[in-house]
Amino acid sequence: MREYILVFLVAASVTYLLTVVAREIALRTGAVAQVRDRDVHAVPIPYFGGPAMLGGLWAAFLVARELPFLSRANELVFHDIRVVLIAGSMICVVGVIDDLIELDALTKLGGQVLAAAFLVLNNVQYSNWPQPGGGSLVLVPEQAALLTVFVVVATVNAVNMVDGLDGLATGVVGIGAIAFFAFAYELFSNNGLSLSISSAVLCVALAGVCAGFLPHNVYPARLFMGDSGSMLIGLVLSGGAIALTGQIDVRDLSEGASLLPTLLPIILPISILIVPLADLVLAVVRRTRAGRSPFAPDKQHLHHRLLEIGHSHRRAVIIMWMWAAMIGFGTVFASLYSGRLMWAVMALGFVVTLAVTFVLPRLRTIHPLPLRHD
Repeated sequence: MREYILVFLVAASVTYLLTVVAREIALRTGAVAQVRDRDVHAVPIPYFGGPAMLGGLWAAFLVARELPFLSRANELVFHDIRVVLIAGSMICVVGVIDDLIELDALTKLGGQVLAAAFLVLNNVQYSNWPQPGGGSLVLVPEQAALLTVFVVVATVNAVNMVDGLDGLATGVVGIGAIAFFAFAYELFSNNGLSLSISSAVLCVALAGVCAGFLPHNVYPARLFMGDSGSMLIGLVLSGGAIALTGQIDVRDLSEGASLLPTLLPIILPISILIVPLADLVLAVVRRTRAGRSPFAPDKQHLHHRLLEIGHSHRRAVIIMWMWAAMIGFGTVFASLYSGRLMWAVMALGFVVTLAVTFVLPRLRTIHPLPLRHD
């Protein structure tokens, strides 16, 4: 665990320092988010959080290779990590170009598919599909490739769409990365699956870069991650999930989990990403029903609705973080533990999150806070 903590700290510190440099470069090159009708910021904010995050990920990878325990891992572990980071670099370049000249949606989609195809060509892809009766169905190459590309592209766009408030996407992805790291770490500890190490390193490094970027990105943000950052962290999170859940045989998992072992490899990644994925699905349905393109921007995302019902900017972000943490960590705990105490804690977390989301705005309306006279 100490080596994973060191990887986290390296990723966080390098990202934090590089963000200062990235902000200066963005200002000098004109990569600035102008104020639009659908935005919530009132002044132009520079982009280029993605390159700073990418630097933190590569720094964490280079350090992990030299640590006593992690350096003894199977070379396949570092192969998968390297492939995911190269694909992340590819998609980050596409995002940087978009932050500078604003690419059209189809061009960005092509870059996303290209990065996902790179994962497939280097064997970071789904290879097994769990069967209800137990065991796994080995996917044919075409099925594996299509499923992998779909999951990566969907995750990238889900994270991109949820990046609408200061610190929102950074926190949601960081929470998901920590939750998935907890699962991967326990999977190695309890089952000895070496493939889980690559996922654990990717997720703990991703959590670190999110933590390092967050101080610059919380409200009021001094820097936006831009498409270079949102697409990068979406790809790394999906790549970390695929590197583990798409390649293990469910028969290798220990019995006793409260979730069905055959469904766990599919349920866990979806649950961790449920907040951005739900926002993505609702946005696509909403826009297509209105006769618009699924990529057409609007101001009706989940975080916009929280603002409409009376939450402040910061509280709306915290609430979205709470939902992400409750669902992501709830699924991880349910997959690793069982018993009444676990379900009681999950139920309490759900009730508290629900109350903060819907009851708190009404209480503030009925009992408004007194005005301060400084």
